[in-house]
Amino acid sequence: MSKVVLKNVVKQFGSVKAVDTLSIEIQDQEFAVLVGSSGCGKTTALRMIAGLETATSGDIFIDDVRVNDLPPRDRDIAMVFQNYALYPHMNVRENMGFGLKIQKLSGSEINARVQEAADILGINELLDRKPKELSGGQRQRVAVGRAIVRKPKVFLFDEPLSNLDAKLRVAMRAEISKLHRRLGATIIYVTHDQVEAMTMADRIFIMSKGVLQQHGSPMEVYAQPANRFVAGFIGSPAMNFVEATLKAEDSDIFITGNGFCLKAPLAFQPALQAHLGRPVVFGIRPEDIALSDDTSTDPGNILTARADVVETLGSEIFIHLACGDDTLVARLPVPDRPVEVGQTLRLGLNLARSHVFDKDSSNTIV
Repeated sequence: MSKVVLKNVVKQFGSVKAVDTLSIEIQDQEFAVLVGSSGCGKTTALRMIAGLETATSGDIFIDDVRVNDLPPRDRDIAMVFQNYALYPHMNVRENMGFGLKIQKLSGSEINARVQEAADILGINELLDRKPKELSGGQRQRVAVGRAIVRKPKVFLFDEPLSNLDAKLRVAMRAEISKLHRRLGATIIYVTHDQVEAMTMADRIFIMSKGVLQQHGSPMEVYAQPANRFVAGFIGSPAMNFVEATLKAEDSDIFITGNGFCLKAPLAFQPALQAHLGRPVVFGIRPEDIALSDDTSTDPGNILTARADVVETLGSEIFIHLACGDDTLVARLPVPDRPVEVGQTLRLGLNLARSHVFDKDSSNTIV
């Protein structure tokens, strides 16, 4: 297996930059996920690594070899597509072995590799079936098996689970993660689903409008987002954002907005000093909001809000809240007493886990 390096890679379609000066380094045996909303450039980046798109400028290296001018067949990669791309007139065995046949491997070697992949994926009973006789999940396993038999340097996955139902997506996430550990493979995986990214990746690369916003381990980008886009994209439900202003009073700094006044933690204050009196955006995740009946709690951590919608999910509830002109979502364990729509709630905030963003640049202040 091998590392993959992109240096200042640009892909331009006419006047549109689909990928803008992308530089990333994916290590040997790493599971890297490129994530972002539709049109962010993640699939275009993957297709350039595969050789299906030509980079407008910049360099792409696989195993320290510049591959910009190599055709896809010479890059020693295997790609799993969103639509599976199986040949309908071939059975599963023939689909999985077709690429090896093109490489002119012997029949015995092809059979051995197909059987090995079928054993890994648990699809032995499917080998003589045609694609039309398979479910979506089975077709996806066949597509992955076709990649495994190639024994490539790098596996590329282009939104492979997006056509599956929710329950099967969860199961296939686990299967691909186990496959990565078993093969010790270098995997580059593209998805728009941040839950897939968080649960599967060693490192996440978050893109927006062709530009890499941040990369790091799932918990790094969750706990320390570089900007408001990353903070809002990672996490479910999404982070709450409220426009606010910073003001100083005695030796404290307060985050004030329409209907709330919160005391910034001491650890935040050195970074906030330069932004006093300026508009900012206060961000807090739904899981960092809790019901509070304790009147002794520091009032600087408390706000009151009205419950507009209560969503019950069994083990937890989501409460959509109205706080002045702002709306918030709280993610809570099921309380002892039901929360009623229209009820005014006293809420405690875990401000140590909150964030403040510069309103103009959207970059994280703390």
